[in-house]
Amino acid sequence: MKVVATIEARMTSSRLPGKVLLPVLGQPMLYYLVNRLKSVNLISEIVLATTTNATDDVLIDFARQEGIFFYRGSEEDVMSRVIGAAETTNADVIVEITGDCPIIDPDLVEQTIQMYLHHDAAYVSNTHISSYPDGMDTQVFSLKSLKRSAAMTDDPLDHEHVSLHMRNHPEIFSHIHLIAPPSLYWPSLGLTLDEQADYLFLKKIIETLNPKNPLFSCLDTIQLLKQNPDWLEINRHVIRKGNT
Repeated sequence: MKVVATIEARMTSSRLPGKVLLPVLGQPMLYYLVNRLKSVNLISEIVLATTTNATDDVLIDFARQEGIFFYRGSEEDVMSRVIGAAETTNADVIVEITGDCPIIDPDLVEQTIQMYLHHDAAYVSNTHISSYPDGMDTQVFSLKSLKRSAAMTDDPLDHEHVSLHMRNHPEIFSHIHLIAPPSLYWPSLGLTLDEQADYLFLKKIIETLNPKNPLFSCLDTIQLLKQNPDWLEINRHVIRKGNT
C-alpha cells in the first residue's frame, strides 16, 4: 500500500495570516514540518494540499523548492482537497497532517501509521482522544474510507474538518486511538501555530533544539519546557479551537 502524507496549508489563516511561511533560523515554519515528514520511512510521498487562491501561489513555489507534490483545491471543502491531493499521488493510505504542526515528532507519525497498517481499523489517530501535546496530531485512514465518508455527508462542517464524519461514526468506520505514555502526556501544552504568541514560542523551541538535532522529539521539547517553565507563559493565553 502506498502511504502518502497530505499537509493542509493556506496563507489566509484568520488568526495569523501567512503563518506557515514565518521564518525561523532562515527557513519557513513549513520547512520544519516537511523535513520531519521526509524522515518517516513509511511515507512514500508528501503532498501540500493548498487552495486555488492566488495568495497560495507562494506555497506552490515552496513545494517545488522542497521537491514535494502539491494539489490545489477548495478552500472551504478541505475534505475534497485532501481527496484530490491523495489521488494525485495514487495514494492508498492518507496520513493527514495540518500545516500548523511544525515540530511534529516523526516517531509518533510512524507509530500511528504502523498501528494502522497492522490492525483492522478504518481510522487511527493520536489526537481524537486528547493526551499528547497539541501539535503532534496524526490521523491515518485509507483514501477509500475518506471517499466513502465524503459520499455519505453533505454537511459543510464535515467537509471543512476532513475526518469529522469518520470520527463521529465509529459504527461505520472502526477506530483505534493512541494514548500518550506518562512521559509524553501533556494535552494542555500548545505546540500548534495558531497565533503570534505561538510563533514566538515555537521559534524559541526550534532555535534552542534544532541546531543540535533537527529531528528533536516530543520528549526533547517537553524536557526543555520543564527546564524553562517560564517559557510557557508566552502562549498560555491562546485559546485553541479544539478537536471539532
